[in-house]
Amino acid sequence: MPTLRPRVHFTPRANWINDPNGLVYAGGAYHLFCQFNPRGLDHGYMSWGHATSRDLLHWQEHDVALPWREGHDVFSGSAFVDWFDTGGFARPGDPHPPVIAMYTGNAPDHQAQYLAVSRDAGTTWTFATPEPVLDEGKADFRDPKTFWHAPSGQWVSVVAHPHERQVGLYGSADLRTWAPLSTFGPAGVTEGIWEVPDLFPLRGPGGQERWVLKVDTFQGGPQGGCGAQYWVGDFDGVTFTPATPARWADWGRDFYAAITYADLPAEQDRTVWIGWLNNWSYATRLPTTPWRGMMTLPRELGLSADLTLTQAPVRELEARRGAALAPDGDGLALPPGQAVDLPLTATGEFTLTLTSAAGEEAALFLQGGALHLRRPAPPEAPDFAGTHAAPLPDGAFLDGRLDLRVVLDTLSVEVFAAGGRLSFTHGLLPTRPVTRLGLSGAVQGEGWVLT
Repeated sequence: MPTLRPRVHFTPRANWINDPNGLVYAGGAYHLFCQFNPRGLDHGYMSWGHATSRDLLHWQEHDVALPWREGHDVFSGSAFVDWFDTGGFARPGDPHPPVIAMYTGNAPDHQAQYLAVSRDAGTTWTFATPEPVLDEGKADFRDPKTFWHAPSGQWVSVVAHPHERQVGLYGSADLRTWAPLSTFGPAGVTEGIWEVPDLFPLRGPGGQERWVLKVDTFQGGPQGGCGAQYWVGDFDGVTFTPATPARWADWGRDFYAAITYADLPAEQDRTVWIGWLNNWSYATRLPTTPWRGMMTLPRELGLSADLTLTQAPVRELEARRGAALAPDGDGLALPPGQAVDLPLTATGEFTLTLTSAAGEEAALFLQGGALHLRRPAPPEAPDFAGTHAAPLPDGAFLDGRLDLRVVLDTLSVEVFAAGGRLSFTHGLLPTRPVTRLGLSGAVQGEGWVLT
């Protein structure tokens, strides 16, 4: 599907990608690293691919940052600026503080955490230590999300123990010597192994700081297959204590492995994450070419009064709104191969149909107190098809009105509803571009082509 390459979602020039890794702001750019196979369209030879952006929507791809080498896959991890050189990696005369990546080195029957360093603000990288810095001698122990915790004066890394359905929290003063702090889990959904944890603070409407622990589950997701669950609670530098039950970060079929950005400028006053827009149930069979896999839109995160995670496309998306969509009878005409931003207001049940130039149809509709997404499937992945439902949160209709925002790209639809308390993400696989949006029922709105 080379003519259907997404417009505002990151895809590589070629080859396979999965989890976003090492999201960090450094040198005036947003860096996106990700699991990448430099040799083909299938999962293998795992390395860190690399792209940068100035607006989080348009990306320039670079050479592989951390390449696979014999006996050492470079699995998922995180990156961050070591502003005070706690790790001792800076050299005299360096124009930038070191950017550190902490990643999982995967060897046969053994996973451990390693460091890599960039001395030019994330542009080029070297493996920093020949030996792991955090090793529990386990076959499965991965995906470190590492951050500086100022109140306790230490680095904290949250690492998955997949088969135990747990995450371990570890502390370090120098990034080289780590000590266990606490363990969380099993909890929530434990049907599948746990992966790709994240732990980060957010402020609720009253200004109180709470912490969000997110962890992905390989099975048992809200629509089958994998999914992302989270808890909101408190973190004291040692232990995360949940104050809510487990909830789904996204109710769609295709949202996994999201992690937050490190070192965003303070004046932005926001927390942003990106996920992998896919599901392991069929990820290896999607018929795109010459690439396979894409990222979600970057999303700004918040907390509602009831401690529900809220999500919205990054504010930069509004600056990319171009021409208004042209009315077309009871719908809207869409220029072929374009992405659109579609704010809607519903007062009751409605249907939004997405029709391609080949007559293929997907539909988003509100029925029985839930949003539904129905989509067809290509022959290569028949299990891609289905109708998936997401229950509206309590109080979703405010003064009898439900706010929605639909962002349609060539191969995806992301829906945000009820003030962002409901996120609903799906891939699409039309053989030709979507060219018409049909609206019926108790809904109205407008839309823009995204440039």
